[in-house]
Amino acid sequence: MTDTLKPETEDQVLEIVRWALAGAVPLELVGRGSKRGFGRPVQAAHALDLSGLAGIEVYEPEELVLTARPGTGMAEIEAALADRGQALAFEPPDLGPLYGGPAGAGTLGGAVGCNLSGPRRLKAGAARDHVLGIEAVSGRGQAFKSGGRVVKNVTGYDLPKLLTGAFGTLAAMTRITVKVLPAPETVRTLAIAGLDDAAGVAVLTRALTSPYEVSGAAHLPAGILGDAARSLVRIEGFGPSVDSRVAALSQSLGDAGPLTVLDPAESVALWRRIRDVAPFAGDALDGDGRAVWRISVAPTAGPAVAAAAGGAHYFDWGGGLVWIALPPDGDAGAAAIRAAVAAVGGGHATLVRAPAGLRAALPVFEPQPPALEALDRRVREAFDPKGILSPGRMTA
Repeated sequence: MTDTLKPETEDQVLEIVRWALAGAVPLELVGRGSKRGFGRPVQAAHALDLSGLAGIEVYEPEELVLTARPGTGMAEIEAALADRGQALAFEPPDLGPLYGGPAGAGTLGGAVGCNLSGPRRLKAGAARDHVLGIEAVSGRGQAFKSGGRVVKNVTGYDLPKLLTGAFGTLAAMTRITVKVLPAPETVRTLAIAGLDDAAGVAVLTRALTSPYEVSGAAHLPAGILGDAARSLVRIEGFGPSVDSRVAALSQSLGDAGPLTVLDPAESVALWRRIRDVAPFAGDALDGDGRAVWRISVAPTAGPAVAAAAGGAHYFDWGGGLVWIALPPDGDAGAAAIRAAVAAVGGGHATLVRAPAGLRAALPVFEPQPPALEALDRRVREAFDPKGILSPGRMTA
């Protein structure tokens, strides 16, 4: 049974990490545990539960900045921002239901630690592009901070970008500052029906290369969130601008197939389901539950990778992000997927969800070239020389 250590202050986090360092005791860093199945299983007798470090500490709407503890719920942050007409532009997904948990259980630390970004990433950038500052305790038992509360910082190495997406393997975050932006006033979605994968991604490419500021581009094959295939293009912003751009883009794409325009409520609900990988969230992790892959490649290569992998799938980020669900038999399609990724010029294939035994046996994240692997090892040794923080979460 895992013994849970739940600090409520930064000093307590520092004390626990120093205790673990002295005895070379591995710690599994967790928040509310909504994404505990993301990454390789961690073998640790103790869990460092950071959910006790919670709460928004500073929110300055006029300065477009928010500082909160890592255990602060995303639902709390999103509600506070919505009250002031603002949002996190990187649109972090809620992956709790994908792992069989409740919706709305994620935390800011989890979103940053996993570098989670939604459909708006193609316009707004990834989560790490919106993290301004971080305070943390390294595996050396040293408290440090990097960055600040303004967009342009000149305080040395950009450690916030390094820690974003580190899955708790370098340091335990104790405070996070993020950039916020005005929320769109309204949203519309153009939906073109009946296209196959290649034709659908081609339409998305036309939309993304247009001057109409597309903020979301996804293709859903038949059976994914509807009976018919749909190619979806999202337009956001001020009302008159959205109306004008929707009209112009509808005319431009009118030759692609039957086109409808979804209203704001329909648009918000549909893109939330795309963001949260809702098509695959109903599967159990045992029995007939499917393994779920997230594959990032050049947008035009997405259909070829999906065809080579087989299984249920859909496309986000204009075709550059492919979600695939496959039976968890054998290697769950790992060899076929990674061969397909290599054949189209490279990319990243991540096994986002699978039974623990499969995640322990396979490389969950894309294997790195030897030079990058050596650099990665040196970085980990610099921050966590005894490997006490979430050992094995990213690499065996």
